[in-house]
Amino acid sequence: MLFENALMILEVFLVTMQPPQPPMPPFRIEPMFVERVWGFRDLRPWYDRVAEGEPIGEVWLTGDDCRIATGPHAGKKLSTLFEEAYELIIGYGTDAPRSPLLIKVLFAREKLSVQVHPDDRMAQKYGEPNGKTECWYALAAEPGAEVAVGMRPGVTLATIEQGIHAGTLEASLNLLPVKAGEMIYVDAGTVHAIWPGSILLETQQNCDLTYRMYDYGRPRQLHIEKSLEATKFETKAGKIEPKILEDRTVLIDAEYFRMERIPVVGNRPSATLRSAYEDHGVSYLFAAAGSAKLKGDGFGSVDLPTRGIVAVPATSPAFDIENLGGLDLIRITPGRMHSHLASGPA
Repeated sequence: MLFENALMILEVFLVTMQPPQPPMPPFRIEPMFVERVWGFRDLRPWYDRVAEGEPIGEVWLTGDDCRIATGPHAGKKLSTLFEEAYELIIGYGTDAPRSPLLIKVLFAREKLSVQVHPDDRMAQKYGEPNGKTECWYALAAEPGAEVAVGMRPGVTLATIEQGIHAGTLEASLNLLPVKAGEMIYVDAGTVHAIWPGSILLETQQNCDLTYRMYDYGRPRQLHIEKSLEATKFETKAGKIEPKILEDRTVLIDAEYFRMERIPVVGNRPSATLRSAYEDHGVSYLFAAAGSAKLKGDGFGSVDLPTRGIVAVPATSPAFDIENLGGLDLIRITPGRMHSHLASGPA
């Protein structure tokens, strides 16, 4: 016991004796356009991108293979920067040299597979660092747009398995209408599907591990056994009502992530972006509409274009964010639990 106490005292001493961390200014991240069979060939006007090969279904904003676009680390992969300087980005005393969140924009021209993601415990059972809990914020939605979240009352695993083989699984899904500006929470274990008609900003644990139940006859691998194992019938999934505060609107405040709409009239100091009770860590600024510029001492300025994203490290110097016109600013931060990266089919 005395030895353990001595080790604890030594650890605290070493932490307090650490030299001050040098600041790391905000930096923009280049989006990565990911091919998906259910996507679009032309993402205009959302992004100036036309597919040269397969359709594009996902635009990864904070993927490990995304490249840094500005500052002294321009050209590096995001994963490399986290490995080299994760304490500067996430905060001192962390032990997870990986980006905690994967943020995407989803463009569905066809129905995605009916799928489910494992929770942390199941993912670790099969050798992966963590599972995948996610949320969808509707950037746009056509009249009649729907998603499937969870199962209808009375559905059992036997019903699901029968529906998979008979091609009738859709009849067991719980459908939700989607309107622009709505937030939908999808915790791990929730059977779900995204259908055409909406453009979704997806924030998730940094994991792309997906178990497909049913894929509408596409020649892609299914994961029936694991998807049934991962399925939970009681989850917290569903629409989340926003909380309107004096200086922001909280879209979701969940275990793994928090998302807010931050009004910017003219200029807004960086110190006012952070919530009063929030730990000093990494955050991401996404321009859902309009554009902005970040200006601070020692780093000049960083542009935030429409549908672009800027990372604000824990050690960032102070800055002002300037609304260049029509800015709809979404601020995304890790939640109460950080996560690690797993990989797999999407």
